[in-house]
Amino acid sequence: MKVRAERGRLVDALAIAGRAVSTRSSLQVLSGVLLQADEKGLELSATDMEISIRTPIDCTVDEPGSVVLNARVLTDIAKSLAEGEVVIEQRAGESQVEIHAGGSLFSLHSQPAGDFPGFPVFPVENGFTVEKEAFLDTIDMVARSASRDETRPVLTGVLIHVTKSTVQMVATDSYRLSMKETAVKASVADRVEAIIPARSLLELSRIGRAAAVDTLTVIPGENQVLFDIGGVWLISRLIDGQFPNYRQLLPESFDHEVEVDQKEFLDVVHRVGLMAQRNAPIRLRFAENTLTVSAESQDVGRARESFPIRYAGEELEIGFNPEFLEDGARVAGTRRPGAAGKVGGGSGGAAAGEGDDGQTGAVSPPQSVPIHLKFISPLRPGLLQGESEDFLYIIMPIRLTD
Repeated sequence: MKVRAERGRLVDALAIAGRAVSTRSSLQVLSGVLLQADEKGLELSATDMEISIRTPIDCTVDEPGSVVLNARVLTDIAKSLAEGEVVIEQRAGESQVEIHAGGSLFSLHSQPAGDFPGFPVFPVENGFTVEKEAFLDTIDMVARSASRDETRPVLTGVLIHVTKSTVQMVATDSYRLSMKETAVKASVADRVEAIIPARSLLELSRIGRAAAVDTLTVIPGENQVLFDIGGVWLISRLIDGQFPNYRQLLPESFDHEVEVDQKEFLDVVHRVGLMAQRNAPIRLRFAENTLTVSAESQDVGRARESFPIRYAGEELEIGFNPEFLEDGARVAGTRRPGAAGKVGGGSGGAAAGEGDDGQTGAVSPPQSVPIHLKFISPLRPGLLQGESEDFLYIIMPIRLTD
């Protein structure tokens, strides 16, 4: 095998494929990246057996072939090289692979391409296209509410419904729940439903943001799904199981509703939340036209801040996980194109576990836009919502002891 590629293109492709490289498996081949060169060009592939990624590189193929190289080492080498052409060559009968660039020469140990797991074949006739931005925006607003607790695998996924005109995604960890419905154009023949790991969708969003295309292709399989976005493939397993009947958990009505400015609310919650250490709650006290946010940790200290709001009625104090509250307020005020209008079946729900830690950075920074806080009582779920009803964020309270 012998290929010639621009250093920048090689680095970019390795960054994409590297998202699927395993860092924990005992199988050495899973820590590698597969290079496959033929008359069509060069493709890089990686997999951790949950996510698989294949990405093409625009390059010159002098001799076809395939080989597996250590992904971390190859990436570090590519990043260290000067701009210009990089030559990757493996001579017939040799296990070493040489990398030439300028005056630099590296010789790497390789593994046989035959040891690399094969990618599944997908029924192309089942595939459909969907608008990229709307699909990825919906992922970014919902996926962080999925659980990271692998003992409850269904909750680590996002429930997705796609029709010809809408995409709806739901995620819950049983401490919070996010549901977003977005207007899209999709070429589906019928309604498609699947539970996809939140991690896979977040990786798709990272990759998709950089792709200069307007649509992505989705091909569901029996137990896996293929996303094709600008020629880059991301293959994910599907989660088998029954997603919670979240609609039964959505409150029919709320006794208290408050409108706050998103930026002001987030700034206060963030500042005061610095004192909410070791699972301490952040407290919201609603009194006559005033919201007081407070937190206290025994070994750290306490904080309190008040600001004016429109509120009339009985005093209400309710506590929340500060991270979950901040996440919900940040996303609820996000202005997105493609709102699908009112989500049928009410507003809200319960949810559980820890949120996925992979943010894409696609959610807008806090703005001076209104968000609505809706409550029933200190022990019932609360709802955070933006100006429209196409996004719901239900958050379970923490019982306050004093």
